Amino acid sequence: MKYRWTETEEIKTLLIRLEALKIALEKTKKLPHVELGLRQKSLLKSAVYSARIEGLPDEETAPRKASQNLLTAYNYIYSHRESELSLVLMKKLHRMVMRGLSPGAGSLRVEPWAIFDQAGNAIYLAPLPHDLPPLLDNYLRDIKQLRVHGAVVASLAQFIFEKIHPFADGNGRVGRLISALVLEQRGFGFRGLVPFERYIETHRDGYYRTLEQNTDATEFITFFLEAVSAELDQMLDQFIGGEEKPEDLLLPRRREMLTILSDHPVCSFDFLRRRFMAVNEKTLHNDLARLMKQGFVKKIGSTRGAVYSKT
Repeated sequence: MKYRWTETEEIKTLLIRLEALKIALEKTKKLPHVELGLRQKSLLKSAVYSARIEGLPDEETAPRKASQNLLTAYNYIYSHRESELSLVLMKKLHRMVMRGLSPGAGSLRVEPWAIFDQAGNAIYLAPLPHDLPPLLDNYLRDIKQLRVHGAVVASLAQFIFEKIHPFADGNGRVGRLISALVLEQRGFGFRGLVPFERYIETHRDGYYRTLEQNTDATEFITFFLEAVSAELDQMLDQFIGGEEKPEDLLLPRRREMLTILSDHPVCSFDFLRRRFMAVNEKTLHNDLARLMKQGFVKKIGSTRGAVYSKT
């Protein structure tokens, strides 16, 4: 399968804009613990909005299974940014994303696949299952050898991956993880602070329209660059503006607890625990005790039915 793209004037302009925004971000610094909190929020947004792109309803304050899986995968790629894009890595990411959601998690599809229009006509036929291994080998080689702007490589990596459609489900989610990884590896990861998936979800119709092209990636590249630039621009406004608050000095998980309590003024311990499934209950009780001692949170009631509220 051969893919092509044209470096239009719009793409050139977007790349210049992206470079300028990158320089602006590099000149902007926050205290390490503050930036860590912002990064965690950004990765959560990436996870939730990537799930919502696929029509899975979810919220940042109480992410469901699909978003929790994605958050694990996003954290993995940013903590393993040196990992070479390979078939093993793609299967690993798919396994993370589809864990508990699909029996085929981590396995290439074994059935034909197509996209149909509303009239039931096939508008795109994906490669047959027996063609997937050589196509993925070629894909990985071509992406590695590309010598163009890093953001263009990332967009091509996602576009071509989704055209190959190697898995039965979850290709869009894994494709966006791949583009995020390539951005990071090519110097345009923006410290994990830019959830471009939010722009895609907001402009979902345009996103899917650009993916309808079978071999010409020009429209998709344009859309992708606009998504990254728009989110980076918005993040810079938030990053530069505003003064540090007392809660900025809290540990990231405790700041996240305060955010949840801001969105849900009265929360039970079980409600909070569901947001931090990987954290020991004793640790969460200790976090709440510290927040109460510091005057950020108050406890209402004293039995198992007690709830917590932000002061």
